[in-house]
Amino acid sequence: MSTTTNVLDMAREQLAIAAKYLELDPGLHAVLSQPKRQVIVHFPVVMDDGSVEVFQGFRVQHNASRGPTKGGIRYHPEVDLDDVTALAMWMTWKCAVVNIPYGGAKGGVKVDTKKLSIRELERLTRRYITEINIVVGERGDIPAPDIGTNAQVMAWIMDTLSMEKGYTVPGVVTGKPIDLGGSEGRVEATGRGVLVAASEACKIVGLDLTKSKVVVQGFGNVGAIAARIAEEHGATVVGISDAEGGIYNPAGLPVGELAKHYSGHDGGIAEYKHCDKVTNAELLELPCDILIPAAISAQITKANADKIKAKLVVEGANGPCTPEADAIFDDKGIFLVPDVLANAGGVVVSYFEWVQDLQNFFWEEVDVNQKLTRIMERAFASVDEVRRSHKTDMRMAAYIIGVKRVAEATIRRGIFP
Repeated sequence: MSTTTNVLDMAREQLAIAAKYLELDPGLHAVLSQPKRQVIVHFPVVMDDGSVEVFQGFRVQHNASRGPTKGGIRYHPEVDLDDVTALAMWMTWKCAVVNIPYGGAKGGVKVDTKKLSIRELERLTRRYITEINIVVGERGDIPAPDIGTNAQVMAWIMDTLSMEKGYTVPGVVTGKPIDLGGSEGRVEATGRGVLVAASEACKIVGLDLTKSKVVVQGFGNVGAIAARIAEEHGATVVGISDAEGGIYNPAGLPVGELAKHYSGHDGGIAEYKHCDKVTNAELLELPCDILIPAAISAQITKANADKIKAKLVVEGANGPCTPEADAIFDDKGIFLVPDVLANAGGVVVSYFEWVQDLQNFFWEEVDVNQKLTRIMERAFASVDEVRRSHKTDMRMAAYIIGVKRVAEATIRRGIFP
């Protein structure tokens, strides 16, 4: 979400490049460039003081050729229809790249959750999901957490839809608490997948992960877990930021202590004393081996890509690098692992959760993590093989795989009637 970059234009530009590689029929390209369905809702919420506020929400389903649509729900003050549509499109390619039977969807509400009480947040969630209940369901479109939402929000969504059905429907949403049908390993899945991708990329670029210096932009669910797992692998995390700003210490930062005491509090991790303070923009340009942008989209553009010092960039967020930034990275020899591969761990384990809910049979965390790692490693190897054979970068290689799989499914299903 950026005031200067339209992420939907960015997503469609990426698709257009892949379409040229694949020599897609123009009609098929047109189908893939547009969402299947866009829902816009305006709904009232009674606030704690008795006043009524009206909020705007969205749910976009991009493509369902390969299965039910799947995607997160984002609560953020800058959410708009173009953002959600782009995110839904990226989710389609992401599911296809890791070869799970989903299409892409995304939802969002334009709201600053920091201004809401817990009860207001619950009322907003229940009313929003009620407004879009005609397009969601465990066999049609399955939401999940994203920026501004979490397991508790997913629990409210499941309960609301279950009340409307008259019986519990755990498979209608993923990212739930464990005791309500959530999956072991789901909270860590996206961050864990990012580190699997980073580890595989290190083999290509000649880095030793255990001796690497890592910078992470964003200290939410993805960034905090990626930083922690990087540290567990022996890497030194030298820079971290959250919404309030960033910190830097070339000798290393105590990720566990920061996660426990600073994240989510007023002032954020910038309160930590034993470091240098940096802005989010400055953080991206810090000297390091591996940079993990895990905040929001369009953070690395033609304006700052040439200042990036990392040897390896692994996209934890959706769309953090623009096409112009990709071109600059290519010129500089910076290896980039794109979002549709790097952060696919979340949707992979969401798929595991959905399967477990439908079967009412649940797996141990070690099994979840092993299955996730195998899928991520297999997908990485497939993308790298296409990168080499087509002599392109990892993003376009991932798009070639993802778009091809969705296009083939669309062709085989045909156009009704």
